[in-house]
Parts: sequence; C-alpha cells; structure tokens
Amino acid sequence: MTPAHQALFARMPKVELHCHLLGSVRHATFADLVRKYQAPLTQEEIDQVYARGRQKAGVLRALRALDRYLLIGAPDLHRIAYEYLTDAAACGVRYSEFFWNPTGTVRVSGLSYRTAQAAIVAAIHDAQRDCGIIGRLIASIDREADPAEAVAMVEWVIAARVPEVVGIGIDYSEINRPPELFAAAYELARRAGLKCTAHAGEFGMPWDNVRTAVEVLHCDRIDHGYTIVQNEALALRYAERGIVFTVVPTNSYYLRTLQPARWALDHPIRRMAALGLAIHPNTDDPTMHCVTPAGAWQLMYTHLGSRIADLRQYLLHGLRGAWIDDSTRRAWSLEWAAEFDALAYNLNG
Repeated sequence: MTPAHQALFARMPKVELHCHLLGSVRHATFADLVRKYQAPLTQEEIDQVYARGRQKAGVLRALRALDRYLLIGAPDLHRIAYEYLTDAAACGVRYSEFFWNPTGTVRVSGLSYRTAQAAIVAAIHDAQRDCGIIGRLIASIDREADPAEAVAMVEWVIAARVPEVVGIGIDYSEINRPPELFAAAYELARRAGLKCTAHAGEFGMPWDNVRTAVEVLHCDRIDHGYTIVQNEALALRYAERGIVFTVVPTNSYYLRTLQPARWALDHPIRRMAALGLAIHPNTDDPTMHCVTPAGAWQLMYTHLGSRIADLRQYLLHGLRGAWIDDSTRRAWSLEWAAEFDALAYNLNG
C-alpha cells in the first residue's frame, strides 16, 4: 500500500447499493440515544455493538435494540440518515441506495410509516444540499416477521409513494426463511413499478435461495449471493445475464466460520469474481462492521485478490446495478471511469 493507493480508495467515485441505515449508526449517536431515552443498555453493551470480531451479541440484535428503545421520534431517524449520508460522502460515495426496515420502526417504535419515511427523505435532501451526495431509500422486508407483514409494508410504500423510495429488499436472518415465502409482496411491488432486490445465499443458505430470488421474485439484483458458487452452471448463466451481486468483504458469516488464516483465501467472493459474476463491494453495516466505503474497496485489493483493473470494472458494475435512469448511468460511467483512471495513473508514478 502506498499513499497513491490510499488516495485511490478514498477519492474514487462510488455508489453504495448495500448498506443498512440502522447498521450505520455512529457509536456516539447510539450512546447519545441510550442516554436520551434512558434505555436499559449499559455502556459495555453499547461498546460491544461496535467491537468488530469481539461482539458477544450479533449485529442483528443491535438493530432490534435500536427499533425497540432508541428510534422514538422522527428527528432520530433524520439524524441517523443524515449522519450516514454525510459519512458516506466523506469516503467518496456520490450515490447511495440504502435499506430501512419499516416494519420494525412502525410496529415497535410506534411511528407511522408516512412520518418515518418523511424524516428519512428530509435527511436525503439535507445531505444532498450539504454534501452533494444523492440518497435513495430501499424499504426492506423483515424476513423474520410473518409474510403478511411484508405485504402490508409494500402497501405502505405504495400508498405513500415518493420518488426517493426506489424499491424494496429483504433482510434479517435467512435461516429457515426462504425467499419464496415473500413472493406475494414482491409481486405487489413489481406491479407498482418498484425495483426489487433480496438478500440471498448469505448465511451459508443454499444456492437455491439465489435462484428463487432471481427466477421467482424477479429481483433486479442480488445482495450477498455467495452460495451461488456451489452451482457453477447457474453462476455462469447469471454472469452471462449480467446480474449484479452486491457483495460485502466484511460479511460476518465468513469471518465467523472460516479460519482467520484462510478467511481471505477461501472467501466465496474470490470464486464469484473468477466465475465472471458482476460483483460490487459494499459496507452492509459500516459502523458495526468497523468499515468505511473506502475500506471495503481496499479489502477487495489487499485481501480478496482483486487487481486495480478489477476495481474499475466493479465500479461500472455498481452503476449498471444502480436504479438510476439510463442517461445518468451513461454520463456517470464515462465521467467516473475517467476519474478512476486518473487516480490509478498515479500508482505508477
């Protein structure tokens, strides 16, 4: 690593397509909200949320705690959305499609969908004014909840439709919650003109979940998707189709299940790239994974076998997978590739 490498990772223009709003909350903000609402969480428990690799409880538990104790008013949602977008902009992210789970906020926090959505959309506008970053929201299904809740969530999105909400996704634990359970919600979303993505093949779950997300839910792109490498014929077919996979170098499952000495060598991201899949690196839960957008791209280079030329291609994959209009996609592809090339040129200086 040289200063020129550091400059490339920090300054290269980026899209972020796979980041969870509640997984981006700053450590200080989490602690401040605990104090504000006198939540039953100790300082040690707060610190553990941000102790990557040493957490006694997983990130998903922390996300539940946010909904249950800390997101009481619309200003809280505005604050965390604005802070996420400004932090992302500082790392070169110019366009972000980020996830928010309305079910937990509405059912647990007690805010109405319209009120909560308005707070996040206001933060999107404020961050664009202040930092130039363009933010778009993905309303994400809580797959641990009843499938009927997923349909209800999509109905909320449609009834309160605004341009800043571009599509739906699905997240939380995939174990025993296959994508087909939520087919009705996805069909409703597609009929309304919403874009679709889904977490699939994340927790070591079968490659069938990836195929279902593509062939049954008709997703426009896939989040994670690692186990597709277990079916090489399917992977090659999706590579040919150009389906974009938003991968996460700091994915928790492989940090837990692979030996530390083998983690970077055996991570399926390497195999996905070798099979020609259109991968694009993202942060997922940046503050809780202790990673920045720049850091995610750096890990692809320093640990996961990607060359500088590969990173340039991943940048273009991200623009192809982003839910933007074609004229914007063409313009950004030309402009951003030129910026990347100028930064990469300095590596040889």
